[in-house]
Amino acid sequence: MSLLLAPNALLERLYTGTEWGEGPVWLPGARALRWSDIPNNRILQFHADGGRTVVYREDVEFTNGRTLDLDGAVVQCSHGRRALEREVGGEVTILVDRWQGRRLNSPNDVVVAADGSIWFTDPPYGIISAREGRVADAEYDGCYVFRFDEHRGELTPAVTDMVHPNGLAFTPDERILYVSDTGWVVNSSDPRHIRAYDVVDGACVNGRVFAEIDEGWPDGFRVDEAGRVWSSSGDGIRVFAPDGELVARIPVPERVANLCFGGPDGRDLYIAAASSLYRIKTATRAAQRPPRILGARHRRGVAECLPGGIADGRQRGGRRARRSGLDTAHENGHDGLPAIRRGDDANVMPQSRKFPRLVGDDGPVRQERR
Repeated sequence: MSLLLAPNALLERLYTGTEWGEGPVWLPGARALRWSDIPNNRILQFHADGGRTVVYREDVEFTNGRTLDLDGAVVQCSHGRRALEREVGGEVTILVDRWQGRRLNSPNDVVVAADGSIWFTDPPYGIISAREGRVADAEYDGCYVFRFDEHRGELTPAVTDMVHPNGLAFTPDERILYVSDTGWVVNSSDPRHIRAYDVVDGACVNGRVFAEIDEGWPDGFRVDEAGRVWSSSGDGIRVFAPDGELVARIPVPERVANLCFGGPDGRDLYIAAASSLYRIKTATRAAQRPPRILGARHRRGVAECLPGGIADGRQRGGRRARRSGLDTAHENGHDGLPAIRRGDDANVMPQSRKFPRLVGDDGPVRQERR
């Protein structure tokens, strides 16, 4: 049995009914997993205590990747608004949507560093397909990874040498930034690999290929406390050692888009696949941020004070994104969660489904031989 998974770990299907699931994040206070169904323009939430999935919001402008900032608020990417957003107290505020006066492409995935800076990828997927956003022209020449210094109101390109940057994550010490390039999705001659960049004074240098994916593409990934990279692929999860060696595969019966660690002890791996949400118990946890470098400004409960978008590198006043027309009823037993509406009976899956072991004597994981 692989040391990466808990003893007798089984792959569970928790929910099915998405068209393309993406952007999972674990919400510790709610004991819930939030993720996007991009083509259906909605956000879903799985509550671990009751095993129920509800529709959290609809008409969300094709949100994709999300994470938690230093104060625990959700920061997310919007294809439709071509913006980076924060949700506080049920209100969604645009943080940044322009660079040098030009609109972003379609922010895709996001991480927050220990100093509070927000790093996100900006490929074109939300402006080249009505299925994932709104078709429009690109307003700058390229697809970049950006670093947003919210305190200074500065948006700076950090990586400019990729075709379509997509998923991203830091090593535990934040000295290396991993970014996947998924240009292959549009053009089969372009990359489908993960690159590594040294981070020096907020800039990325010494870019090199860290790992190749030969089935599907590395849409999203996470780094665990030992520095291993857990990546999505076309046939499940690939796990890479810090030196880039493939050390394990976890088969999943459909294409995987993204994943994250969560659960009460942080050892549950949640897997957002094309049509379903899965979970498997691991023997590790997500890498924790280093201690705060700069104190984060406390934002919870003061949404009206949040900064808004960025134009020409200068901060504008806060702008509140249009809320959906959902009722503001709260799901019973999960207080503190704004604007949750129960899904239709067809969209609620009270019982999770456990899959039998998928691969030989090693259970659902295949250990790579060195």
